[in-house]
Amino acid sequence: MVNKIITSLSTFLIIGIFPLLNSCSNTAKEPKKKEAQKTVYASDVIPFFNHWNLILGDGSNAGQADNFEHEDFFYTANDGEKDWVVYKTPNAGDTHGTSNNTRTELAQLKKWSPMTEAKLTATLKVMNVSTTGDARVAASYSVVVGQIHSADGHENEPLKIFYKKFPGHTKGSVFWHYEINTAGDDNSGRWDYSTAVWGYDFSVVGREENTYPEEPNDGIALGEEFSYEIEVKDGIMHLIFSSEGHETKTFTKNLIKSEYTTTADIPKQTQDLFVPIGQDGVERENAYADEGLFFKLGAYNQTNGKSPEVNKNWCSGAEIYGGDIQKQYESGNYAEVWFKTANIYVSDAAVSNEGYFLKND
Repeated sequence: MVNKIITSLSTFLIIGIFPLLNSCSNTAKEPKKKEAQKTVYASDVIPFFNHWNLILGDGSNAGQADNFEHEDFFYTANDGEKDWVVYKTPNAGDTHGTSNNTRTELAQLKKWSPMTEAKLTATLKVMNVSTTGDARVAASYSVVVGQIHSADGHENEPLKIFYKKFPGHTKGSVFWHYEINTAGDDNSGRWDYSTAVWGYDFSVVGREENTYPEEPNDGIALGEEFSYEIEVKDGIMHLIFSSEGHETKTFTKNLIKSEYTTTADIPKQTQDLFVPIGQDGVERENAYADEGLFFKLGAYNQTNGKSPEVNKNWCSGAEIYGGDIQKQYESGNYAEVWFKTANIYVSDAAVSNEGYFLKND
């Protein structure tokens, strides 16, 4: 009798426990449902894209970049702490307007007078510059991360902010350019004057195609944050550059009264760098006083595949794989810049009556 009870009890336990075990087993085998990932757009990170048109690294105009991304050129990335806006562009591809260089870059929609108030600030880090180029060419291995551009006249550039790093170096240089607003109708003699912020200016180049100057002691590494502040007010451009662990640098430049109106005013840097290739112009006395200006921001790659025989300052002779963008990305032949913050301010009085406009270069 006792044996019958034990047998019945064992059978009951086995029958009762088996579905429970089976249920646990089924639960373990069910795949976990993934929560839908919400796309983080650039306009979620820096909500100011209604002020700009976006040009992509394939030469196309994406317009205003609210709720927009492109996997090859413009998207967001997270560094483990926060989201950044990524601008990426190859050494070669379809360029925009008359430029020889590709860009993934914002162009401000409204122009303003240098006599009133306009301001652009940004915090960024450069993640890559081209790994190939000719070291004797000043533009090799560099990218422009911020600009003031003229919308009128010769459409020259009173400000370009560069980052440049030679291959094999850990630290690169940050410097800024002023391009003269050439006197007269012929703009072929225009030139840039370069000022170092951290590291070298534009004029420091290699002695041979693949030899490089010494690494700058006070340079900025790839992936290292720095900030710039550009303010134009009453015809004067004020610049502030800052980065943790580096000296904050400030500069001013008069945009409405030129210091380069005669041949005797051409600085030695220009005489060494630009005059030998025929760029020996002088500037109109009032510089950019009568022209509408606008800001640009992003990654304007200064390294290209054109032969240095064409222009030893701007034609880098870099690897471009016949314009194949993916091969350039795979081999490090591109520029990539991440922006953490950016802000723009233009006073109402500064905005041109012509309002919105679209630039072609």
